[in-house]
Amino acid sequence: MRAVDIIMRKRDGKELSREELAFLIKGYVDGTIPEYQVSAWAMAVFFQGMSPVETAALTEVMFKSGTAMDLSGIAGPFVDKHSTGGVGDKTSLILAPLIAALGIKDPMMSGRALGHTGGTLDKLESIPGYRTNLSAGEFREILGRDGFAMAGQTRDVVPADRLLYALRDVTGTVESIPLITASILAKKAAEGADALVLDVKYGSGAFMKDPAAGEQLARSLVNTGAALGMRITALLTDMNEPLGAMVGNFLEVEESLDCLEGNGPADLMEVSLELAARMVVLGNKAPDPAAGRRLCEACLASGRPREFFLANIQSQGGDVPRFLELRGTYRSPYEGEIRAVQSGYIARIDAWKVGHAGIPLGVGRNRTEDAVSPTAGVQLHRKGGDLVEAGDLVMTVWAKDTAGLAAALPQLAEAVEYAEKQPVPRRLLLKEIT
Repeated sequence: MRAVDIIMRKRDGKELSREELAFLIKGYVDGTIPEYQVSAWAMAVFFQGMSPVETAALTEVMFKSGTAMDLSGIAGPFVDKHSTGGVGDKTSLILAPLIAALGIKDPMMSGRALGHTGGTLDKLESIPGYRTNLSAGEFREILGRDGFAMAGQTRDVVPADRLLYALRDVTGTVESIPLITASILAKKAAEGADALVLDVKYGSGAFMKDPAAGEQLARSLVNTGAALGMRITALLTDMNEPLGAMVGNFLEVEESLDCLEGNGPADLMEVSLELAARMVVLGNKAPDPAAGRRLCEACLASGRPREFFLANIQSQGGDVPRFLELRGTYRSPYEGEIRAVQSGYIARIDAWKVGHAGIPLGVGRNRTEDAVSPTAGVQLHRKGGDLVEAGDLVMTVWAKDTAGLAAALPQLAEAVEYAEKQPVPRRLLLKEIT
């Protein structure tokens, strides 16, 4: 078997066998097949696509390229959530302690910010002392005690995805639905979760720009997961505006704590509760999403999820008193503002433009090795549908340095769109796909 023959078969639109995919992926991981040949194959997949059987085979091959998390001996159920990426999306920080307080365990393996999308690990590491580089033993211990653990992907877990993810980012193949599907599900299978709720984003701040593309990805994920024996539900949610009022690493941790105290922004609370309701159903704690949501709302009102969140910070090395002390004040000294340039309504604040402005601010990164700033970010004082007068404060901005602030402010000003009449409210949740 030769890699070039596999590339040519996919180039010509043929369906690859599991054996061919295993040969290619194994060779890429062990270094016997060079990166340029895998790049050619990825581009062929981008243009020719993959059948559902082919996508499921690729997912299984990638999953088996490394070790899986051993959760034996820990009482379940195990339910996780995954978002396809957005701006201001900090729902993982809210959902994990919420469902843990309801007796469901969440073995959450997360990623870092790249491009305009935020990363859960960067947010958590903005908490003084918080560690995400957990050993397998530490992960098991914390999961069993706290009900959830938050860690990054190690070199031993799905190494094929780690390599292929970086390759896709520099070869223009990030948006390939089969490759996205295999990447997400291989990692989630390696976590050991029994079930998975997917938040599939569409809109300017998402990889899928329109609802049809988002639904196509959601169906690919659900169908492929089902073929692998996983229980999966997907929600198609709007990402045309940032989610919540905070965009930035420590800022989003603060806002997550606000939500756990029942004081979060309406849009963030709505999406979080709808996702949590499905996690509760898959965890067999409620018969349907409506009952699951009521259970989650009552749990939030009890204050227990906040306690679980703070306990996890301590378990993963964080300084809880220092974290609470910094709340509301941990901000960069390089500060700026965006004010309304006209009177009327805010039509929307474009999520893509806010996300890209976050890169010079220090919120995000262009390359995986770039550093991020815990104190940089954007606070949105107004959002789509709000009435403003010229000169009203729309955003407060914090940057890692003066150059970053100067580069980001014009982009953020362009992100604010105005309208004479109040716009129709966005539908945050478009559809559920099971």
